[in-house]
Amino acid sequence: MTEVMFPALSKENPAALGVLATWFVHDGERVTAGQLLAEVQVDKVSVEVPAPAAGVVRLLVREEAEVPQGTPIARVDTATGSSPP
Repeated sequence: MTEVMFPALSKENPAALGVLATWFVHDGERVTAGQLLAEVQVDKVSVEVPAPAAGVVRLLVREEAEVPQGTPIARVDTATGSSPP
């Protein structure tokens, strides 16, 4: 299992909350390494978050939720990454 973290985007305020703006995948969906999972925002800065590995994604945060930077927003079950659905 590989965790997908909310990136630290605000260097001036590392404790700042961000917003998970959009999920590009659904819970339980198979993803590939590098596939875009979500768009997050902190202080009017938006970035896309890629999958760190191939596998089945488990979403931990709902869209539009406020999230502390550096906390897990999803997990990728890498044990199922190369097996058929």
